[in-house]
Amino acid sequence: MGDFHYVGSELDVFAEARNWKSYWSGSIRRFLSGDILEVGAGIGSNTEVMCGQSGGRWVCLEPDPALVDRLRARLREMNGGSRFEDLCGTLRTMDKADQFDTIVYIDVLEHIEDDVEEMREAEARLRPGGRIVVLSPAHQWLYTPFDAAIGHFRRYNRMSLKRVSPAGMVLEKMFYLDACGIFASAANQMFLRQSTPTRSQIGAWDRWIIPASRVVDPMLGYAVGKSIIGIWRKPAA
Repeated sequence: MGDFHYVGSELDVFAEARNWKSYWSGSIRRFLSGDILEVGAGIGSNTEVMCGQSGGRWVCLEPDPALVDRLRARLREMNGGSRFEDLCGTLRTMDKADQFDTIVYIDVLEHIEDDVEEMREAEARLRPGGRIVVLSPAHQWLYTPFDAAIGHFRRYNRMSLKRVSPAGMVLEKMFYLDACGIFASAANQMFLRQSTPTRSQIGAWDRWIIPASRVVDPMLGYAVGKSIIGIWRKPAA
């Protein structure tokens, strides 16, 4: 995997979006259990907000060697002892005998060209009763130069995310988050069309828009939002 290099440059900026990370991580908290594989762990900023939800083994899988170096340093700072592992590669390079209770994709599946095959690979590494949890940007009509610049092949809606459902799994839950953020994304698409959001723009979104979405989303039944979450469960043996 030494020839893989992540094309995005936004990881450090979004790492500071604490309100957003608290929001989505709280939304998936009850679905995280047992031994967890985090696919596309990046620099570990999402690991930090999720890892308190499970006391089992936590494997951070990342194909970019440069990001793995930073990820490894962060995991050491988190003082997780032998609980945390970093691995440079993809599901296809992992030992197929390595099994997990939960496999998590946080803003990752949209970066994978063959998302259907990726989900099949994930299912094969799940224990009976295990889950796949996906958070991705929503709505192809919101696709902007920023998406292209950071290597997004697509954005998802309910229909397109359902299409990647592994045949042997049950779709347990699917919902949107950040209804208010749609307006900010639409404004960027129509007027700014920036390839990279500024730190101040991300800060304003996180400080003002996310708290508003926390109020509005449940009022709308989580039927509208800038991001989408899908959760699949593998039937128990």
